Amino acid sequence: MHNNTNIPLLSSVIQLIKDMAMKLLLVALLALAFAHAVLASDPSPLQDFCVADDSSKVFVNGAVCKNMNDVTADDFYTSGLDKPGNTVNNVRSNVTAVNVNKIPGLNTLGISLARIDFAPNGLNPPHTHPRATEILVVLEGELYVGFVTSNIGQTNRLFTKNLKKGDVFVFPQGLIHFQLNTGKYNAVALAGLSSQNPGVITIAKAVFGSTPPISDDVLAKAFQVDKRLVDWLQAQQWTDNNN
Repeated sequence: MHNNTNIPLLSSVIQLIKDMAMKLLLVALLALAFAHAVLASDPSPLQDFCVADDSSKVFVNGAVCKNMNDVTADDFYTSGLDKPGNTVNNVRSNVTAVNVNKIPGLNTLGISLARIDFAPNGLNPPHTHPRATEILVVLEGELYVGFVTSNIGQTNRLFTKNLKKGDVFVFPQGLIHFQLNTGKYNAVALAGLSSQNPGVITIAKAVFGSTPPISDDVLAKAFQVDKRLVDWLQAQQWTDNNN
């Protein structure tokens, strides 16, 4: 005969095992979600390549793939990066981007680059790349570079470095950063970015040159300045954008 007094105990053990299994499953799912959030970047390729089809009317996160049979070597190619950019402007710098809009073959590959030219005292103004980390190498000249951390407590830490030819510096994804030519001659840098389309938000242009403009009440309070100064900055940015 079986001892019926063991049945409740056995049921409790089985329930305990089920509860533990459920908890382990939840922990595993949370760990997977966290890992995905940390490692999230451009969509990964599921084939050799996915050349962007500019003619497609379909909107997706990235770009629709061109038919493999229509892909050519030119889809992975561009030229002209040896030519200096025009630095005759208010900031005396020029960025020549090479992203998926220039090379359709970059679609889903999670990488792009840019050439940055600086006249003496030229500035690549404070800006961010919302979708990419940037690594910069100085090819010619001298640059003062830096980035600012996000709001850590009440402090936004500034990290800066004076760079010379052959020096390399990294700007973490999404953080405000800049480069200034501190030399007497033209400077050139090459930047690699961890996205096919990093995006760029130039802080002054976004804040003072938005369309429609941000209320001068908002900006005056945010920057703790007189509204007349805000109005002047907005007018100046509008002039720069339309020249």
